[in-house]
Amino acid sequence: MDKPQEECGVLGIYSQEPLDIPGLLHLGLLALQHRGQEAAGMAVSDGKGFLVEKDLGLVNQVFTEERLSRLRLPEARLGLAHTRYSTTGSNLRFNAQPLTARTAHGVLAIAHNGNFTNAKPLRDRLLREGATFQSTSDTEVMLLLLARLGHLSLPEAAAEAMKALEGGYSILLMDRRTVVALRDPHGVRPLAIGRLPKGYAFASEPPALELMGARYIRDVRPGEVVWVEEGELKSLQALPPSPAPCAFEWIYFARPDSLLDGLEAYEARVRMGMELFREAPAEADMVVPVPDSGIGAAVGYARSSGLPLEYGLYKNPYAGRTFIQPTQALRDLKTRLKLSPTSAVRGKRVVLIDDSIVRGTTSRHIVAMLREAGALEVHFRVSSPPIRFPCYYGIDTAARKELIAAEKSVEEIRAFIGADTLAFLSEEGVRRAIGGPVCLACFNGRYPAGVPVEGEKLALEIL
Repeated sequence: MDKPQEECGVLGIYSQEPLDIPGLLHLGLLALQHRGQEAAGMAVSDGKGFLVEKDLGLVNQVFTEERLSRLRLPEARLGLAHTRYSTTGSNLRFNAQPLTARTAHGVLAIAHNGNFTNAKPLRDRLLREGATFQSTSDTEVMLLLLARLGHLSLPEAAAEAMKALEGGYSILLMDRRTVVALRDPHGVRPLAIGRLPKGYAFASEPPALELMGARYIRDVRPGEVVWVEEGELKSLQALPPSPAPCAFEWIYFARPDSLLDGLEAYEARVRMGMELFREAPAEADMVVPVPDSGIGAAVGYARSSGLPLEYGLYKNPYAGRTFIQPTQALRDLKTRLKLSPTSAVRGKRVVLIDDSIVRGTTSRHIVAMLREAGALEVHFRVSSPPIRFPCYYGIDTAARKELIAAEKSVEEIRAFIGADTLAFLSEEGVRRAIGGPVCLACFNGRYPAGVPVEGEKLALEIL
């Protein structure tokens, strides 16, 4: 686990005519698989029935054709879907989403990307008032807040609940009548809106909209509640906006073909590489990206430096994720399975580009492999600042004591990973590359949406 880990992906569809809602959601989930690989789920309604299927696993492991067939209501017009990486609550089936409850709004489903930083005190208050919880996810806190606002319409209840919530989040709600989308006032987590021929769709990233047959029209604005009523898109500005979207969406998490708040992820990454060369040039023969995360920045660095971009590292597409191995020794061996150097680096001075360093262990092995393959020098360049603080808004970075940059200087990190030189992109460089306001809390410790009293991932499992 030498990278910040996934967040979650959310999807929603509202149509005035019957559609194959499970089939469309399945395609959209595949487009968001990179955002969460622990669990997947769907909720589908035709205005009367309300079906839910979810389980642990990758999208195609959970949604076999048999399981999708269980969700196919002939007159289905609404649906929610979720792919999960656990940032609050452990990876157990009862935490898979969408979560559902029977409320005064009828059956209600919720799909959530992000974290509520005040989930613990809110849950404690609800428990004292007699509430019961079926999961250990912070998402259920909002579900129970909504259940207590049954005298309001669902969009009004969502707007009222937002006043009690702190943190970074994008949320989709669904009853038998409509789909509601909302985003925290800082817009930390992304949420896009698309137009269907006779309806609307919502997704964490626009490529999922396109796969569902929707045309991207805009993003849900920070602090906004959006819903579909009688086929029309309605909007309520629930909280005053103070935009600070997560910089790591552009640095690493979002697909390179995504458009986030009007800013293209791939072009931002190329500009980060160009800024990185401007701030930290190196005498070298070639630029080598760490695939796939370093490719965009490496293109920018090569473009500005005039150095050739070379395929110096091969990524095995069948290796899976390194952090799931139970011991560090096995993780080290898995790194060699996942990445291996090519002959392009032999006898060359290499500028190695990656988007981030968390613990430094994988970076250290990559540098060592390049040297074993004959690289004369390895100049490591990172297209983000040093990660010194944990994220509390839906990214699983690591505890601060495990972040190498929280404990070591840049020179000490260089010595640890074994590079000839090491440089990180500055915060100013990130801002220039993205071109808009962003949250940089994991770099500077300034959290725009608050900090939890108890930041432990499993805090809600303790009563």
